[in-house]
Amino acid sequence: MALADHLRELRNRLVKSLLAIIVLTIAAAFYHRELVEFLIRPLPACNPDGSLPAGLKQCVEISNIGLTTPFTVALKVSLTAGVVAATPIWLYQLWRFVAPGLHRHEKRYSVSFLALGTPLFLAGAVLAYVVMPVTAQMLISFIADGVKSIVPVETYLDLITRMVLVFGLGFELPLFLVMLNVVGVLSGKRLLGWWRGFVMGITVFAAFATPSAEPLSMLALAAPIWALYFLAAGFGVLNDKRKAARNPDALLDDEQASEVDLTVDAIEDSEAVQAPAPVTAARRDQIDDIT
Repeated sequence: MALADHLRELRNRLVKSLLAIIVLTIAAAFYHRELVEFLIRPLPACNPDGSLPAGLKQCVEISNIGLTTPFTVALKVSLTAGVVAATPIWLYQLWRFVAPGLHRHEKRYSVSFLALGTPLFLAGAVLAYVVMPVTAQMLISFIADGVKSIVPVETYLDLITRMVLVFGLGFELPLFLVMLNVVGVLSGKRLLGWWRGFVMGITVFAAFATPSAEPLSMLALAAPIWALYFLAAGFGVLNDKRKAARNPDALLDDEQASEVDLTVDAIEDSEAVQAPAPVTAARRDQIDDIT
């Protein structure tokens, strides 16, 4: 395909993904109140009379500031729900964009890509929701005694929706590495050799992605991605060995020459050939006359 054809294909895949997200966002908008209540639940909220719940040292009062805030909150929550619900669709469109460059035997991985991609994204989103109560408790622990903590609902939802999306996309990194190995862009040996850089990069990513300075939420994001990375590297090594067993030249670069078989086959014993009868003088004179 020419470059223009690739760009048109990318445009079509993006349009289909956006349409799926828009449709599911509209569907989620009918349940935005239930979604907001579900997302607010991890917060250590105060009792209706402002008193502390049992077992808590600090609590927060959730407030709504501004006339247009409820509409903005409903839009953000619905959009986040649409992106999460459309995960199988936009992952499928991503794979379909890559699939034309694959061999026929490699396209069968598309089912596995979708079967693993959706649960991984959802697992990251669930982990963000589970970690959120610990993160909230850590953040409000810095409040001085006697100071009431009032949290605008829009600010909190911005925080948790960002965590849901970041955790979900972070869990997709190992699957992306596996896809690069399957298409032959990244070898398992190189992927495993870069483990120090990947561990450091994942740690830095987790530090910036989590909102609090405490290490628990950072490790909650980084540790599963570390494990998934090493699983992806192990898969790449095994996949390269399988390719090499079928074709020794499968892992060679474009500029690297393949090995040439210079072994010489054994020569079979020669057969005896009977010498022809000598030409007589009369026959030789006859041939000269014809010439």
